[in-house]
Amino acid sequence: MTDNRVTKAVILAAGKGTRMGDLTADLPKPMIPVRGVPVLESIVAGLAGNGITEILIVVGYRPETIREHFGDGAGFGVKISYVTQETQDGTGRVLLLAEDFAGDDPFILSYGDILVPPESYAGLTSLEGADALLTVKHSEEVAKGGAIFIGEGQRVTKVIEKPGPGEPTSPWYNAGIYTFTKPIFEFVRNLKKSPRGEYELTDALQEIVDREMILRAVELQGDWADVRDPDVLEELNRE
Repeated sequence: MTDNRVTKAVILAAGKGTRMGDLTADLPKPMIPVRGVPVLESIVAGLAGNGITEILIVVGYRPETIREHFGDGAGFGVKISYVTQETQDGTGRVLLLAEDFAGDDPFILSYGDILVPPESYAGLTSLEGADALLTVKHSEEVAKGGAIFIGEGQRVTKVIEKPGPGEPTSPWYNAGIYTFTKPIFEFVRNLKKSPRGEYELTDALQEIVDREMILRAVELQGDWADVRDPDVLEELNRE
């Protein structure tokens, strides 16, 4: 366990976003504007505003668009570096690309299409005795991403990726932003492919629980959006 203040973050921004159709013909999904600002820029600004000083962006599809926009991060108040994800094989193994960047330090991990108010990151910058933090939203449709079971002291007791018919469910939904410490790299390195043929980050989260380490849930307040398709994008821009 550690109480280190978190000053590093990793953003996964390698995907094309095929569900966005023609909107991602010329730019990666994280660079699609919401209310005039690219989603990825909102994430970077929110992290920088909460004490993050170093950010690693994992790029893949049209990486030059992201690199040219952010550069070394000086214009955004942070130091930004990049690494390329060559193989799209799930949300688990990609984390190994951040191992050298993180070193022995804790770090926030966010997907490049998760849009939250800037203050949402504040609760992720101190582990306060936990080994990892996982953000949750209440009463969301858990079938979209993952059911999180929570016990005393906000400690996560079980993680189920996309519960099927007849499986246990929970009113807590995985909101896709985390804080991790060094052991996560061992867990993702040892992942086996899921029935979907991918390395799933949620399997590594369950490994934290199974080893009786402390994975604490952090409830996000206010708006939350997974900018996953044109319908969500239209709704956000209409707001």
